[in-house]
Amino acid sequence: MKEWVQSCDGSYTAYSSEYDEHYHSTKDGALNESLKKHIEPAFALHREKDHLRLIDICFGLGFNTLLSLYYRDTYYPDTTLEIYSPELDGDLVSSLVDFPYPEIFEPYRNIITDIATLGAYVDERTVITVDIMDARVAMREMDGEWDVCYQDAFSPSTNPTLWTREYFADIARLIGKEGVVTTYSTALATRLALYENGFHVYLNTGEGYRNATIASRRELEEYEKVGMEHKIGCNPNAQSLRDENSAL
Repeated sequence: MKEWVQSCDGSYTAYSSEYDEHYHSTKDGALNESLKKHIEPAFALHREKDHLRLIDICFGLGFNTLLSLYYRDTYYPDTTLEIYSPELDGDLVSSLVDFPYPEIFEPYRNIITDIATLGAYVDERTVITVDIMDARVAMREMDGEWDVCYQDAFSPSTNPTLWTREYFADIARLIGKEGVVTTYSTALATRLALYENGFHVYLNTGEGYRNATIASRRELEEYEKVGMEHKIGCNPNAQSLRDENSAL
């Protein structure tokens, strides 16, 4: 069961009774959260690239994918996009033709319709694939080199299988040497799982949204690095989530 809920920036999100969580932070705002925690850093850190390959973990309401299109069209019109997104809830995706999206998404109504009905959209600058399947299985089966992973699953407390060390090992296998992972989670267990898979961990902070995390295969000068060795020293019993302790 899904219930449309207006968030603090005026945009709508949804509430999932299955996970007992909203799809976005109602405090930060659905549109604002997607922009600040995922899209802006992802594009800024790849501003020199003319083709971006994005993994959008858990398509959900499609904000990360749609806002990627809007941001590309507004600021990087010569960039081509390839977006792959797994989503377990096919009924949700099918219902998105009726979702009350922000006005800036109106130019993409045909894309929303194609995704909702066909599971894909293609034009000369864009390839979008939404697979109705378990994101964990999808990441195990994927190959190739990707530039960005929007890690935007339901929280580790309600959906731990998409936050384990083994899960992030699959993400690390797919992310290229210039690639980044963006996520709203600042939990030490999340950051440990990223760190244990060879990612540098950074703080994403700013006005109008709660702190978030960026993980990168390369050193970033644009963000404050999280001292993981110090964190581990101060929390010697802390552990990343593991498959063996998650309901798989």
